[in-house]
Amino acid sequence: MAEPSGTGRDPEVVSRFVEHFAAQLVEAGLPRMPARVFVALLASDAGVLTSAELGEQLRISPAAVSGAVRYLSQVRMVSREREPGSRRERYRVHGDQWYEALTNREAVLKRWEDALREGVGSLGADTPAGRRLAETLAFFEFVEKEVEAMMERWRAHREERFGRG
Repeated sequence: MAEPSGTGRDPEVVSRFVEHFAAQLVEAGLPRMPARVFVALLASDAGVLTSAELGEQLRISPAAVSGAVRYLSQVRMVSREREPGSRRERYRVHGDQWYEALTNREAVLKRWEDALREGVGSLGADTPAGRRLAETLAFFEFVEKEVEAMMERWRAHREERFGRG
């Protein structure tokens, strides 16, 4: 995996990092190809690569890059932008990608909570299944509040440590 010249990095070391961290993300539930593309972007100095650059670095097809970027865009881990003066797209990872990804998960939690509330009502709060759903709902409501508070603390910590970004 080649990093643009002048970085002084060993491409093999970078490649090993990309594959190792991507494997960790796969274990956590991220699909393999989006994990590899995300980490390649994360490990690039500019945080921006074109489809051709990603394909070359990861030795994957343009279709694989396209599918991975589509997934990563949907979960707000990368954004697409036009290369100035060109029709080619490039893909960017932002410093707040974890915040965006977690915020997106928060919307998923809200939908799960709504479905669970409906389930409790449908199954009856006094049934074993209804109680189980109510406890699951309570857990997700708790997590949602904790994530919200944690993100507030993160924003303050990030600004203190890295300045406004």
